[in-house]
Parts: sequence; C-alpha cells; structure tokens
Amino acid sequence: PVTNRFYGRHNDEIFLNVVEPWVVEKFGLQFLSEEKEAIYREIYAPTIVPQPGLMDFLAESEREGLLAAVGSSGYRANADFVLDKCNIRRYFKAAVAGDEVTHCKPDPEIYLTAAAKLGWEPSECVVFEDAEAGIESAKRAGIKVVALATTFDREFLSKTEADIIVDDFRDVNVAMLRRLVEG
Repeated sequence: PVTNRFYGRHNDEIFLNVVEPWVVEKFGLQFLSEEKEAIYREIYAPTIVPQPGLMDFLAESEREGLLAAVGSSGYRANADFVLDKCNIRRYFKAAVAGDEVTHCKPDPEIYLTAAAKLGWEPSECVVFEDAEAGIESAKRAGIKVVALATTFDREFLSKTEADIIVDDFRDVNVAMLRRLVEG
C-alpha cells in the first residue's frame, strides 16, 4: 500500500520536504509544481476513468437533489482535467483547488470553502476522501468523512478519524449519507 505522508497535500509542502533546497531556489516552487502537474496529466490522460460505482452514485445523488463539490489540494488544471476526462463535470456545482486557497489540507480551508460555495453548513456535508490529510482536513472543518480504500487500505484508514470506510463508490448510497449526517 501507499504510505507516502505527503499524499493529498499541496505541492509547496511536498517540494520543500523532498527536494534539495538548491533545486527549489534555482527553479522555484511555481515552476516545479507546474511541471509535476503537467507530467501527471500526461501520464494519466490515456487511462483515467471514474472509480468503480462513481457514475451510478453521482446519478443517484443528482436524482435525490444532493449538491456536489470538488475539494482538491491539486491545481485547478488537474481538477478540471479529472472532471473533463471522466465526463463528470456536470455533477459538480463547485470546485476548490489548492492553488485557489491560502492553506491546503490538512487545514480545513478547502472544505469550508467548498461547503460555502454550495450554500451548506459543514455539518450538512459529507466528504469522500482517500488520503489521511484530506480526512483530517474534513474532520477539522466539522464534516463527516467516508474514507475510500482506493489509495490506502482499510487497516491504514481505520487509524484515521474517518466515520465510515468503504472499498469504493459501489458501497455508498444517498440513504447512507443521510443517516451519517443525521447522526
């Protein structure tokens, strides 16, 4: 399983911790980040697809009147890339990316901003997360979390503050989310 402590975090934090300081000084964080993200899009463009069960879940959520937002530590270009390549943009009413906020995950700013864009209180929201930093971010925002065991395994996720752990979106439905929010 992936155990990288930087998964789900902003590029600035990653580069400042894993790249020699002279490299950051020579090229700058902006350039390094843009290069990293361009490589990401190039690598995944031919193969990126929605997670199992996501399309059915998004369709059910739309039928039930739920609003959805994206909250990503990645750059807006990457969020747009995923939304467009997976043909799911129409399901998301708002998006907040790492280059649009002051503080990234595990800070709660991304999720608080996303909830505000939807016009919902954080306590009315549910976040789907696959990374420890994102789970911490959502919990600090006062939002319930469904952890997806797609990047990290259930054993790792069980050590986080996630409210529910599922294998993928096939294990989720709107009724489950409503029960989670209602407590």
